[in-house]
Amino acid sequence: MQFTTKDIDIRSGGSLMRMYVAAPREAGKYPGIVLWSEIFQLTGPIRRSVERLAGHGFVVAAPEIYHRIERPGVVMPYDDIGRMWGNEDAAKTAVAEFDADAAATLDYLNNHAQVAAGKLATMGFCIGGHLAFRAALDPRVRAAVCCYPTGVHSGKLGSDPDAGTLRRLGEINAEMLVVFGETDPHIPAAGRKALIDALAASSVRHTIRHAPGEHAFMRDEGMRYDPQSADAVWAEAIALFHRTLA
Repeated sequence: MQFTTKDIDIRSGGSLMRMYVAAPREAGKYPGIVLWSEIFQLTGPIRRSVERLAGHGFVVAAPEIYHRIERPGVVMPYDDIGRMWGNEDAAKTAVAEFDADAAATLDYLNNHAQVAAGKLATMGFCIGGHLAFRAALDPRVRAAVCCYPTGVHSGKLGSDPDAGTLRRLGEINAEMLVVFGETDPHIPAAGRKALIDALAASSVRHTIRHAPGEHAFMRDEGMRYDPQSADAVWAEAIALFHRTLA
């Protein structure tokens, strides 16, 4: 399916928030998906992820997560400087601000002319995996795909000492797919077990997938990329979205 793309600016918490939005070219009504980036914001791999989903029949919006700090269009490089830069911006952003951005983006999609009413989902990578997890706290979200979500097990997110995401599992109505890399040092085995056990003890419908890759194995740039594992996750994620948002 062909698609169109554009940058859209909306307001969130009094700040101008830029989003990369892709939608099917063919007229009609489609489900809407909020896609959350890594700490590097809207890089080439993230934009291609937005486009991939749009090509499967979704309207997708990816917000800049540091819009309160950075000017619109800032992208951090995939290197040590970019990693430090992105982590510093994350540490300056309150969990409530991330949550406000989720609500604002869901509002945007809910009012989008091509989005079918009540058909909303979310997906994210790394810090964006945690943000997708939290976006699923919104009752409007029917499915969430959280790829190597950092900080969920420990509560580490933004400037707050503890985001308390796991304690709020009972609020989630969405069906979830949570993906881990088996050799991911950012979510060690004990952290993965804590998250898996919490989900198992909850009423949340969920699937856990372990891939043989390391952290960021779905990023289609650099030495971490594992196309085979990434394609398997994409196929499962797209199938989940089509099933839950039908």
